[in-house]
Amino acid sequence: MSASTNSMATGRRTGCVHRTTRETDVRVELSLDGSGDRISIETGIGMLDHLLTAFAAHARFDLRIVAEGDLVVDDHHVAEDCAIALARALAAALGDRDRIVRFGWAMIPLDESLSRVAVDLVSRPSATIDLGLVRPMVGELASENAVHFLETLALTAPFTLHVKVLEGRNDHHRLESAFKSLAVAIRDAVRSTDRSISTKGTMK
Repeated sequence: MSASTNSMATGRRTGCVHRTTRETDVRVELSLDGSGDRISIETGIGMLDHLLTAFAAHARFDLRIVAEGDLVVDDHHVAEDCAIALARALAAALGDRDRIVRFGWAMIPLDESLSRVAVDLVSRPSATIDLGLVRPMVGELASENAVHFLETLALTAPFTLHVKVLEGRNDHHRLESAFKSLAVAIRDAVRSTDRSISTKGTMK
């Protein structure tokens, strides 16, 4: 089961989600209007912790994630359910998505790696992900589950996401530059504006 709450009524854009299944138990607390200094990530997957910490810091979000799950099987269920819970917390924090900038993009390097990310926070699910990873695992995170995490995040929230790693020889660098690019793109897209940016008149 899963439950989510938000605090839009107080003027603060926050989302809290508790997702429990037979495979995992995940709690997420997210504030879009944080500082990026209040971050605590404990998923049991070291590389995922590293990536989500970088994401929150560069998005300047306050983020807490605590996850437990069947890592004795593999990393799939925990990675997937963290993405689902984070996506639902983001959706709760955004509310009706009216009066946000909506679009964001970034091209961020990490040493020899370079990633390009573009987002549209309209509620239409689409994900095109190309990380170009070579190793089957990066730390304790399967390369296929890094892709799956990003796809699940976009399709569940939902929003439109394009991720392309343009350069890189080191898979750790490729992944980290992609998550930092995502952070900066989303940071721009969630900014408040004085009018609705939609020719349709709705972000649904």
